[in-house]
Amino acid sequence: MNFDRNRLRLYAVTDRTWLHGQTLRQQVEAALQGGVTCVQLREKQLDREQFIQLGRSIGCLCQRYGVPLLINDDLEVALACGADGVHVGQDDLPVEEVRRRVGDKLIVGVSAHNPEEARRAYEGGADYLGVGAVFGSTTKTNVTALSHETLRAICDAVPIPVVAIGGISRDNLPRLAGTGVAGVAVVSGIFAADDITAASRELRALSDTMTQTL
Repeated sequence: MNFDRNRLRLYAVTDRTWLHGQTLRQQVEAALQGGVTCVQLREKQLDREQFIQLGRSIGCLCQRYGVPLLINDDLEVALACGADGVHVGQDDLPVEEVRRRVGDKLIVGVSAHNPEEARRAYEGGADYLGVGAVFGSTTKTNVTALSHETLRAICDAVPIPVVAIGGISRDNLPRLAGTGVAGVAVVSGIFAADDITAASRELRALSDTMTQTL
């Protein structure tokens, strides 16, 4: 699939940690109103049927805003809920198998941490790469920060777009200028914000500026 790199400008990754009385659907809509360009639904606790039902609900919402919905890790859920794509890590279903099963029907993203993984993912059929953690992580404890030199090397190694992830906030996002990334994937910087729409709007503007800087 020819994936539009502009879809990666502001890639929201969901997390239930900061619901604070809201539903996840309400939070995702607030992010969409702020200008996020892609949504990844990440659920580690729901059983598969609950995940599918939630995927259908969030998918309808994303469709209304013209934004693709990607499912984290679980291809079966992505297919069952009619998502636009799936994102897999290095320890998940191999990208070659994902691509064989979905053909050109779904967007396929892959996590990569070095140029070799990036090239393998591209050769296996990935449409884009998620690369990090560029500033550490507030949501994962078992990751180390990826140098910006490695990030640039990954972007240079493949012709598909790269989205940076990991600890990205309004304060450090501009530091990614010149690395070659197509955009940023954000978790807490969006969903932990008191005003999700305002936070998304600010991050989108920063990402637009950052990606236009050579």
